[in-house]
Amino acid sequence: MNLLLIAATVLEMSSGGIDLKIESERPTQIDLGQDVILQVTMKTPKDVRASLPDIRDRVRGFSAKEIPRGSKKEADGSTVDEVQWWLTPDPCAEVYELAPFAVTASPRLLSSQADEGSLSFRTERPIKFENPPPRESVTGEWEGSNPTKDKWKLWWERYGLLVFAFLGAAILVVAALVSAMWFLLRYLAQRVREYLMSPIERAWVELDRLLKKGLPEQGRYKDFYVELTMVVRRYIQRQHGVVAPHLTTEEFFEKTRKSPSFPKSTLDELIDFFRRADVVKFARIQTTLDAANRAIESARSYIVKDNEIVQDRAAKARKSK
Repeated sequence: MNLLLIAATVLEMSSGGIDLKIESERPTQIDLGQDVILQVTMKTPKDVRASLPDIRDRVRGFSAKEIPRGSKKEADGSTVDEVQWWLTPDPCAEVYELAPFAVTASPRLLSSQADEGSLSFRTERPIKFENPPPRESVTGEWEGSNPTKDKWKLWWERYGLLVFAFLGAAILVVAALVSAMWFLLRYLAQRVREYLMSPIERAWVELDRLLKKGLPEQGRYKDFYVELTMVVRRYIQRQHGVVAPHLTTEEFFEKTRKSPSFPKSTLDELIDFFRRADVVKFARIQTTLDAANRAIESARSYIVKDNEIVQDRAAKARKSK
């Protein structure tokens, strides 16, 4: 076993169908500036349950931190468990090693064992790591060839990554603010354009926005009819000054009848449209995609007819002047 390899296997053993493997992802010669990372993998058969060894109290010269990597089932029913151990070397330690440890399986699942007892196996010897090389003696003098250059290099090594992180965060914040400002200005410009539109133009924009949601195709018929009737109500409010969005259907009918500017010739068509919509919204009657499409055409037809009447009245008023 060569303990000086990078990402080398430092222990591999099997017993009772259990396979245990420990690999080192760093050189096994101790570097006081780096942790030693051990990857522990254990494969257990389908009818055996075993726990990964806890090596916290088995290491010397290290403080150990466990990072579970989870477990997975293989096609043959066996279980593969993985865990990483980060071993931080103690600068003053004389020995760096992992002492022998045992793996014990659950007795109740070992039906294949002749004596029905627990299965246990133990590593034969400690896993030793080479001590770090001896340090050079400190003289108290400046060790670099160029003090100014070396001080700058030391500063850059300490704070360079922090400076880049700060600049990157600042760029992201500025980009986010610019993006948010652009979307806000775009939204406001769109709202201003809609505000300057005629009532029928705004109705077409709102209807197009509703159709793009695809509510009938999703089976959300109640939501669709609520929004469709609101498109018609807002059109009536802008076209005739009848404040309609927050009235009940009956209150709305009563107000339109009393409004002198509201065309009475289209009132029956409008009442029929709202009553059909109310059946879906409040009576929870099942409807279909074809019925929803007919409701859209009914709303379009009413808006077009009403707008034509309004335009004819305006033309006649201009001629009379």
